[in-house]
Amino acid sequence: MNPPLLRRLARFAPRCLTTGSRLVLSGALALQLGGAPLTHAGEESAKAASAPDPVLATMKAELTRATAELAKAENPPYFLSYIVYDQNAVILVGAYGSLLTSAAVQARRADVVMRVGSPALDNTHSQSRFSGMTSGTLPVGDNTEAIARVLWELTDREYKRAAPAFLNVKTNTAVRAEEEDKSPDFSKESPQTHMVPAAPPPSIDRAAWEGEIRRLSGAFRKYADVYSAAVILQAQGSTSRLVSSEGAAIVEPTTSIRLIIQAETRADDGMELLRVETFQAPSAAELPPEADLMAKIEKVAADLKSLRAAPVAEPYDGPALLSGRAAAVFFHEVLGHRLEGHRQRDEEEGQTFTKKVNQEVLPKFLSVADDPTLRELNGIKLAGSYGYDDEGVPAQRVNVIENGVLKNFLMSRMPIKNFERSNGHGRNQPGLMPTGRQGNLVVSSTQTVPEPKLREKLIEEVKKQGKPYGLYFDDVQGGFTLTTRALPQAFQVLPVMVYRVYPDGRPDELVRGVDIVGTPLAALTRILVTGDSEHVFNGVCGAESGSVPVSAAAPAMLFSEMEVQKRAHSHQRPPILSPPGFENAPAAKPEVKP
Repeated sequence: MNPPLLRRLARFAPRCLTTGSRLVLSGALALQLGGAPLTHAGEESAKAASAPDPVLATMKAELTRATAELAKAENPPYFLSYIVYDQNAVILVGAYGSLLTSAAVQARRADVVMRVGSPALDNTHSQSRFSGMTSGTLPVGDNTEAIARVLWELTDREYKRAAPAFLNVKTNTAVRAEEEDKSPDFSKESPQTHMVPAAPPPSIDRAAWEGEIRRLSGAFRKYADVYSAAVILQAQGSTSRLVSSEGAAIVEPTTSIRLIIQAETRADDGMELLRVETFQAPSAAELPPEADLMAKIEKVAADLKSLRAAPVAEPYDGPALLSGRAAAVFFHEVLGHRLEGHRQRDEEEGQTFTKKVNQEVLPKFLSVADDPTLRELNGIKLAGSYGYDDEGVPAQRVNVIENGVLKNFLMSRMPIKNFERSNGHGRNQPGLMPTGRQGNLVVSSTQTVPEPKLREKLIEEVKKQGKPYGLYFDDVQGGFTLTTRALPQAFQVLPVMVYRVYPDGRPDELVRGVDIVGTPLAALTRILVTGDSEHVFNGVCGAESGSVPVSAAAPAMLFSEMEVQKRAHSHQRPPILSPPGFENAPAAKPEVKP
């Protein structure tokens, strides 16, 4: 695709990545909120919980003052909330045995959310939703006068944005055709009180980890065909505070440690090839030992070498087997985004499943739930876990599809027809208005076979259809989906390790440059059978309300039909010069098969 078209599609395409590594390397060390909620027990936590929180006290005082003063305005707000995010992080980035970055970051940000009008119709209606929030940087530390001053400034700025927006909404509503979904703009929810001590700065032995990052990243120096590589450690302790005019008061800390191994190469035809491995844990001590990480680096380098020599895949339509991780990303993209509540109401959306409640949308042996309260699955910590969503609603398990039948949507406080309440899925990154988003999407199956048998089932299906081969998708790097009706209702999943599986007993053949494509209503009906265990994919998902951490879990799945296309790529040559230390090595050109 050409760059202008990609930029246009980015407006409409929720995009999910395996990691936040590219953001770290190119985005001025942007912090990503998200991680496991901290749990506190015992006498020390009780003392901490009862200790005064000057930031929270200042937020409450300024909220009370602003609410009273703005009540005198011609169009007073009916809802006002302050959300303050404290972020403490240690970020280490290593390459080829040295540190590129070793930084400790402390930041504080405030979001002021204001609604003018009434829950039935307010300034956030339809395309004016952005008018509901103003954001800014808040002073760190406990200088309450400075904090109050910035909150006052942001509140004043937000009211001057929200009040005229509401007048425009009323005018537009009067002159435009009647909307199909006449639901209110804001749901009524019980205000929550939840106080947990603020998260401390990340607890890691920084010097020890700097040494390990050097050793790990240095391992890539021995691979001439790895053209860029990095090892990144993100250790983060975050605290979000929320107070609202409804009476909510929530303090929720989170902590996360993420280690990312990333390496790239380039084939002789210019195709970029990327391998990323991510490890996430509540503490640094729970990350894999250094020996295991070294083994993973060797595997990443070996995969890249094999990919350089692999033939380019051809367009294909036939039987395919997705590993559990690949199937998890597939469901996140193809199904999950189309079950987010706001997409059922927005008349610019495709509304694939809006009118299919209580209808069969998947094979009867499949069920899907989104459960942010789930902390781990099969020993893997889940990135999409949280206790309260970003609108202060408790996280809830939502059974969206039961035995193939659609039952529910992932709801924020934006109601839709027949679904008037939030179910704790209003999520956003700081600075953007929340929408219904996925947390931990889990696919389960009652029609299973042991995973080793799935390969036999794939070969049987290939023979049945008379195809020359089937495809096995072992790993993926992400994907995106189009949900707006202005463009085709399509998805694209980006595999990394893809193999042709031949029915005549020939060895599997690795191929490169292939993307899974299709449309949801067709693709979701072609699942024949699944494996007997669920596999986890942790990542970061970007959509209208920003980038949020997510998880998806699914068993491996056999499809009777899957369509793939060639992946677009540049034609830039590999490096002309040899890497340092390889000047006298014989040029090893990969044998690219036709």
